This record gives sequence, C-alpha cells and structure tokens, in this order.
Amino acid sequence: MKLAIARQMLGAELLKLRRNRTTMVVSLLLSVGVVVLVYGFKAIQHASNPVQYGPAGGLGGYSDGVRALGVFFGQLVAALIGTEAGTADIGSGVFRDLVATGRSRLSLFWVRLPGAILITWAFSLAGLALATVASFIFSGGLATPSVSLILESAGWIMLCTSVVAALAVGVGSLTGSRGATLTAVIGWQTVATQLLLHTQSLGSARDWLLTASFGQLMPVGGELAGISMATGIAIAVLLAWTVVPAAVGSWRTVTSDA
Repeated sequence: MKLAIARQMLGAELLKLRRNRTTMVVSLLLSVGVVVLVYGFKAIQHASNPVQYGPAGGLGGYSDGVRALGVFFGQLVAALIGTEAGTADIGSGVFRDLVATGRSRLSLFWVRLPGAILITWAFSLAGLALATVASFIFSGGLATPSVSLILESAGWIMLCTSVVAALAVGVGSLTGSRGATLTAVIGWQTVATQLLLHTQSLGSARDWLLTASFGQLMPVGGELAGISMATGIAIAVLLAWTVVPAAVGSWRTVTSDA
C-alpha cells in the first residue's frame, strides 16, 4: 500500500472516530473532566481545612494524576476508543462496502490501530497537561515535578493507553460487538485483574497481568500493583498483550464474511 493511500485511510479513520460525538464527549469527561474534578475537590478541601488536608498539587498531587490517567481513567478512554475503532465498520455494515472497493482487509484492520491510539493519546495527554499545570498552581510551596519526570510520565501514559487501545481494537475486531468488547476489556482490566493481583497464591503468574507490568515501569512514586519484576519481563508482557490481540483481530478481519 502506497504511503499516500495509507495516509488517506488513516485520515478517514481519525475522522470517523472524531465524528462519534458520544465517544468523544465521554472520553473528554474521563480524561480532562476527571482531572478538573479531582484537583478542584482537593483544592476546596485544602482551602476549607488546610491543617487536615494538604495542597492539591505538588509532586504528590501530580503522581496521583499520572497514576489515574495511566492506569485507571486513561485505560477507560483507551478501551472506549479502541472498541469503537474495532467494531464501528462491522456494526454499521460499512465493512462490506469497504471490502467491495478492493482494499486489502489487512490494511482495513491495521489502519484502525494507529487511529485509536492517536485519538486516545490526544485525550490522555490533554489530561496530563492539565494535571501538570494544576500541580504547579496548587503546589502550596511543595516540591513540583521536574521536566524529565513530566516527559517520562507522558511516555508512560502513552504506553499504557496504547496497549489497552490495541487490546480493545483486537477484541473488537474479533467479536464485532461494542457491548461484548467493552464488557470484556473493562471487566478484565478493572475487576478481574485487581482480584488476581491480590491473589498471592498465583505467585509469579501475576507478572503476566498488564497492571503489574505498568506498575514496574511507572515513573512516579507510590504503589500500583505491589509486584516487582525485571524490567525486561514487564516489556515482554506488554508486547505480548499488544501483539497477540492485534494478530487475532487481523486474522478475524481477513477470514470473516463480508
């Protein structure tokens, strides 16, 4: 596929995702909206009782914001957008028309992945930018994040959300159902994974959970999963969770009936 055609297909994919206003609004609320709510609430608490409640910003507040965007709400945004990218063509019946144009089915699948990731990054980084500004404004004299930490945090958030978006695109392309994909991805990451992380009898098997690998690479302080592993293992786990769902999704796209 020529570069010009690939660029056009990616542009069309981005436009398709942006036109889904419901997905865009919910994603905005889960990223920027959550940051505004959390820092605003903490600022009000500090203003009303500064002895009991510390400043909303500073390094501690920034770390909380990074963790929320990388693992919790950022993953919800990634799952939502990835699901939309993976299921929209099938659910709307457009996939048959796209195949009829003669375009490669593989190209139809692989354009979904960067499209979902780029849109996810836009929301996650907007949330991080707001959290960074708030951590300085509401620092109250506390230490603030350095430039290197901010850049590392941005890279970590982009990594976390990319993996979850790839997972959602792959599962969505496999099932073709928005509801089933959202339930599977969000249920696995927010419910099942948390239960498994705290099941100590599983031992090193918990290293293969996404959240454990995210915690190993997290640049800010604080506990995420409570599991320690080699950085190389964490990277290998993230690659597996990215490549395998994408491979399954591409296989399903190629073999499914138009």
